[in-house]
Amino acid sequence: MGIELVLGLVIVAALAGLTYAAFNFFSVKKLPEGNERMQEIAGEIRLGANTFINYEYRVVAVVAAIIVVVLAALISWSSAVAFLVGAVMSACAGYIGMKIATYANVRVTNKAYTSKSLADTLKVAFKGGSVVGLCVAGFALLGVFITFIVFGILLKQIDAAVAKDTSVALAGSFKSIVGMFTDLNLGGSFTMTLSSYALGCSIIALFNRMGGGIYTKAADMGADLVGKTEAHLPEDDPRNPATIADNVGDNVGDVAGLGSDLLESFVGAMLSGTIMAIELFTNLLFHDTALLKALIYFPLALSGIGLIGCVLGIASLFVRKNLSKDPHKELNMATWVSAGLTMIIGFVASYFIFGNLSVVDVNGQASTLANEIGFRLGWISPMVGAAIGIVAGIVIGMLAEYYTSADYKPTQGIAQSSKQGPALTVTQGLAVGMISCMWPCIVLGLSIFISFIVAGPYGVAAAAIGMLSFVATTVSVDSYGPISDNAGGIAEMSYLPEEVRDITDTLDSVGNTTAAIGKGFAIGSAAMAVLCMMTSYMFSFNHVGVNNPDFGIDQMFDGVVLNVINPLGLTGAIFGAAMPFLFSGMLINAVAKAAQRMVDEVRRQFKEIPGLLEGTARPGTKTCIQISTQGAIKEMTAPAVLAIAFPVACGFIFGAEFVGGILVGSTLSAIMLAIFCGNSGGAWDNGKKYIETGAVGEGCGKGSPTHDAGVVGDTVGDPLKDTVGPCLDILIKIMSNLALVMGSAFASYNLYNIITK
Repeated sequence: MGIELVLGLVIVAALAGLTYAAFNFFSVKKLPEGNERMQEIAGEIRLGANTFINYEYRVVAVVAAIIVVVLAALISWSSAVAFLVGAVMSACAGYIGMKIATYANVRVTNKAYTSKSLADTLKVAFKGGSVVGLCVAGFALLGVFITFIVFGILLKQIDAAVAKDTSVALAGSFKSIVGMFTDLNLGGSFTMTLSSYALGCSIIALFNRMGGGIYTKAADMGADLVGKTEAHLPEDDPRNPATIADNVGDNVGDVAGLGSDLLESFVGAMLSGTIMAIELFTNLLFHDTALLKALIYFPLALSGIGLIGCVLGIASLFVRKNLSKDPHKELNMATWVSAGLTMIIGFVASYFIFGNLSVVDVNGQASTLANEIGFRLGWISPMVGAAIGIVAGIVIGMLAEYYTSADYKPTQGIAQSSKQGPALTVTQGLAVGMISCMWPCIVLGLSIFISFIVAGPYGVAAAAIGMLSFVATTVSVDSYGPISDNAGGIAEMSYLPEEVRDITDTLDSVGNTTAAIGKGFAIGSAAMAVLCMMTSYMFSFNHVGVNNPDFGIDQMFDGVVLNVINPLGLTGAIFGAAMPFLFSGMLINAVAKAAQRMVDEVRRQFKEIPGLLEGTARPGTKTCIQISTQGAIKEMTAPAVLAIAFPVACGFIFGAEFVGGILVGSTLSAIMLAIFCGNSGGAWDNGKKYIETGAVGEGCGKGSPTHDAGVVGDTVGDPLKDTVGPCLDILIKIMSNLALVMGSAFASYNLYNIITK
């Protein structure tokens, strides 16, 4: 299977995904919006979301422009342009996701109102979510296609990698700064170009996740703490001035942020295998050029196959006329179809790419895939690694469901503890979140180990690719949740019958669980991708094979070792382990500051606007939207700068080995924190909803002290599950991408070397 055929598959899959997304977009938009009141509320939400994301993108554009200039000056113009391509793709996915969410929400409400059918309403919500999922995978593959065509083929960076042309690779390093004004340096190494593309996706994802997360949680906490616990108003009551801002936040945080987040996860997983293959080959750990090309092709082929499988899997839900009354079952079915098709076709592709490959060793003698790259099961090895990733992702998702769904004991236990007050609600939720970390980490660790045994270091990358190979369906299922949540808010504010809210609440409750599952996929794949990036990073300045031609794939870890017992490496690991905690604390503080202003404003309006609580006056929703917008933009700057500046500053001060320690420490602590935050927050949220059903006992439903305690737990969990948790996987990938791009510079130019030598 040649590069032309693989790239053809990639562009066909990308165009198929984007075309189907456009079809679903306009199909949703054609549906009626409902009565005048519903249209008015939807219009306010749409205006608020548009205002915020336009404001945010103006700020992000400035940051991106600065990074482009720095990359062009210090690395290469190819890296700068690739970064820009990644940023544009990620921004497009987030923007289109936000747009469809603001169109779909009111149409879901109207479908529930007019049809009274859970199945029909599910189809509309999922169709809106599918636009986000298909755009995520479609734009990711489109950007990869552009990067491979322009830089890999036209600028011959792939040929340079195959020829081991280190002069081209070094031309893209920091040492070219002397001639940067006289040489456009459009060459550069392909690994730097790919890393820069992934970095562009990550930067936009970080801003979208942080900005949207701060926005939505500030509004949500303000609405809950004052509206529910103090004024005892129902969820999304139109008298609560923060409800519109809360609904706006669902679109900019849980949809736009989610889209950019999973796009960069998908790209990071996909490119980690290609980057690792090139670094292993460049360092002479294997020698066959045909094998290198096959290793480069495989991630692209599997990702393209995955998107085609997702198109069919998503369509399978819409073509079935008689859906069950269990939305979770129907969404799972779409996911199983997507994953199953991806695995089946993926094995076929693995055979065509590796099955007839004749490899040779350093002496030109016939060799085997096992000897050259560690494929112990032959041609099937990389797909087995991918299948391990798929299974691991599904198991991690099932574990997330167990710890966050109201159908199981952990969340039910949190709801029961609310009878004794909010302190025990919070305590029980913390315990559930901490306990929930163990099993996902065991699954993740075993999948990394087994995939390495089966397919060598490349097998770990294959597992990461497999875990997100059907990302379009995963994001579609995830995105339908906030759309349903918005639909419920519109129903409440439009005074529609209770049965409408019952339908949307059922969909929303399932959405909370699917969101936790999606976060499990994201952090799991991030850990695997970062491990591959970390290995590539160590090779970027430790050219062991070049210095010792006797080295092979089996000796790779003998030549490249990060010594964490060494004080420099250990200090870096300690710094790195603390980094996610500092980053998380800054995000929680950012949400708290914005939420405080929101709480004060809601209290002021309840106090100063005559007739507001009686329903005879209308709240000032625009003020609350402004508070969330300004707070999000202001507070997201410091954590974003920290994520970018910390590894770079440490690299130029302490050197490359210190940064390697940072990557190890930050990855380990971020995995635990992300799982804890996602599961505890999801459990608190669904625990509150479980209380609202009356399942914990008579007199413990909405408006009761038990419900108030549940609301407090939900409020504590809000910034954890929707702001901190989703940002941590982006954080470690930004740091690993920056390290890979700047690795040779850290090794050659650092203050520690100057002082000690």
